Amino acid sequence: MRAIILAAGEGRRLRPYTVDRPKCMVEYRGKPLLDYQLGTMRRCGLNDILLIKGYCADSIKREGVKEAFNPRFDSTNMVYTFFCAEKYFDDDVVMSYGDIIYGKDILEPLLNSNDDFAVTVSMNWRELWSQRMPDPLADAETMKMSPDGRILELGKKPKSYSEIEGQYMGLWKASKKMMKEMIKVYHALDKNAVYDGKNYENMYMTSFIQILIDRGFPVKAVKVTGEWLEIDAAEDLNVKSGF
Repeated sequence: MRAIILAAGEGRRLRPYTVDRPKCMVEYRGKPLLDYQLGTMRRCGLNDILLIKGYCADSIKREGVKEAFNPRFDSTNMVYTFFCAEKYFDDDVVMSYGDIIYGKDILEPLLNSNDDFAVTVSMNWRELWSQRMPDPLADAETMKMSPDGRILELGKKPKSYSEIEGQYMGLWKASKKMMKEMIKVYHALDKNAVYDGKNYENMYMTSFIQILIDRGFPVKAVKVTGEWLEIDAAEDLNVKSGF
């Protein structure tokens, strides 16, 4: 099993902290975000780790971590960045955004899932969002699940809290078999189409997952209630936590 961390982004909302470093190297409580993730992954026995770099790539170097590069980091988004590592899609893959912090209690349930495609869903997300902003509904995205725990919809703008049964974290796992299907779907997409308001090269990860759902691929929710953080803006660095 291989972990792939998306770390190509500039993180403009984290200025001035990202003037000379990418988002994943911004420090929370004196420690880079990336090092929280690497520590959690290794404690869970996940040692085959690949980092996809882009902005300020030379500022990231970690022993024992493989590297890939998105040369168009300044004009593309997460899905494009992810597929810059396509040659490494020859194993089960854990994909993680580079701007989140989580512990073993979040990652282990995902690793233990036997589903071909499993996505972590935070069930206590509102507690975190309430610390980050006065109106959590304004920033959150929809998450609708079936009674048996399959994700039916994610990543849309919600009209009410009833459309948010949990929150996508930016952390999922796909089997080697599913990775092959994802490659086929991605390259067959209409490159001139618009996906949730974005072009092909700037597609959101949630948009791509929704495409897979709409094409009949089962996407299973791994519901978690552990503590985690998303560091998306400078204000998020003030959020209190146990990390």
